[in-house]
Amino acid sequence: QVQLVESGGGLVQAGGSLRLSCAASGRTFSGYAMGWFRQAPGKERELVAAISWNGKSTYYADSVKGRFTISRDNAKNTVYLQMNSLKPEDTAVYYCAAGRYGSRPHEYDYWGQGTQVTVSS
Repeated sequence: QVQLVESGGGLVQAGGSLRLSCAASGRTFSGYAMGWFRQAPGKERELVAAISWNGKSTYYADSVKGRFTISRDNAKNTVYLQMNSLKPEDTAVYYCAAGRYGSRPHEYDYWGQGTQVTVSS
């Protein structure tokens, strides 16, 4: 089992920045790829960014490329999502997940409880 706890969400104005953190405990964190997903009301959960177990490979959704950066610190069992130039359409609940390096929710085995990000216009 891997337990994941997100933090860092909140309310920010358009153009602002937030940094999400996801702290992992339990089984070996470094053995898993990590992903950040988001889900807005009435929409499907979508992958925002993913990072391989060693940090050498990353993936970004087109909607966040150039604005968001995913990183991980295996010594601290933590994955981060730096979000810059935020837009109102980034408003959603953000979830971190551990599993395979993939783009679909079913490829991830463990999920955090989510953290709300709200971007005002």
